[in-house]
Amino acid sequence: MKTKKILPFMILASLLGSGVNAGDCCDGCSVPSRSFGELADGRTAMIYTLTNKSGMKAEITNYGGVVVNLMVPDRDGKLADVALGFDKVSDYEKKVYYFGSLIGRYGNRIANGTFELDGVTYKLPLNNEPGGIPCSLHGGFKGFHTVLWDAEPLVAEDGTQGLKLSYVSKDGEEGYPGNLTVTVHYWLDAANALRISYEASTDKATPVNLTNHSYFNLAGEGSPTINDHELMLKASAFTPVNAGLIPTGEIAPVEGTPFDFRTPHPIGERVDADHPQIALGGGYDHNWVLDNQDGSMALAARVKHAATGRVMEVWTMEPGIQFYGGNFLDASDLSSAKSGKPYPKRSGFCLETQHYPDSPNQPAFPSTILRPGEAYKTTTEYRFSAE
Repeated sequence: MKTKKILPFMILASLLGSGVNAGDCCDGCSVPSRSFGELADGRTAMIYTLTNKSGMKAEITNYGGVVVNLMVPDRDGKLADVALGFDKVSDYEKKVYYFGSLIGRYGNRIANGTFELDGVTYKLPLNNEPGGIPCSLHGGFKGFHTVLWDAEPLVAEDGTQGLKLSYVSKDGEEGYPGNLTVTVHYWLDAANALRISYEASTDKATPVNLTNHSYFNLAGEGSPTINDHELMLKASAFTPVNAGLIPTGEIAPVEGTPFDFRTPHPIGERVDADHPQIALGGGYDHNWVLDNQDGSMALAARVKHAATGRVMEVWTMEPGIQFYGGNFLDASDLSSAKSGKPYPKRSGFCLETQHYPDSPNQPAFPSTILRPGEAYKTTTEYRFSAE
């Protein structure tokens, strides 16, 4: 399999970027912002509100690039916040569930927190121990989810509102080589799509695998389950894992397994099926190999909540998607989130577009190595509708 997520700069110059001309701003348009509170080190985090003419609203903070609120209409036009999270930035610092966060340098797991690149072995923080087996998860203890990003509100000529976030990850940060310059654009368009475009460059070869870790519940955050949501995944294969939730290297067909979502199924229908991979993940917490592997924008997933009619489609340039069913959400630790209601097990789901977990140690997987002179560029859209 080949991917075109990491491309030479001259090729990228010919591709469509965010889909919006950020330089052409309309007179009188603005993106409101306000304080989201102080961080432990005394710095102030800001929150920015993107809206469109349909009434949809996305609130995003520059702390971790977190999508804090996502107000989406149902079939009757009633808005509800479908993104799990907190009301205070201090809770995002204290409770590391990655709600709504930008993830980097490397989304998902790297086995044993080590990889070899160009003859050099690199050591990463060990911040996760599934099955008692340590690994490095989501960029380490101080991954991009903990960064206070430089923020620039944007308004396109047609009134589309956006937010540009920028950060330079220094050589050696959390063990990764190279100074990595990262830019992320959020756009909320008139068709109720939240677009996230990622760009990066480096001065030394390094793994890069950026994603967003939003948890969704289309019934509204604080609703007790996502088992009644109907899921479709455009994927004929997945990457089985070992006891440490690290891919074995196999690309396995989904046919005849609880991982076959090529036609829609309720999430809860087979979530506790008698299958060894379900047992290892405590439910669904796996990477699906998407049918589209050419680096173009394509449909990856579709989720529907029948009671409200809300539908979310995930479109991406990425070759994989991690479907995580919230198996480790803990109502005792998350007893009072944004709605004042607890977040119990399986009350939110993630669809993280990505390259595959542990790719730096898996030569058969699509490469995640970015080298000097290359440009990393990828886009994912969360498209909302109702029926």
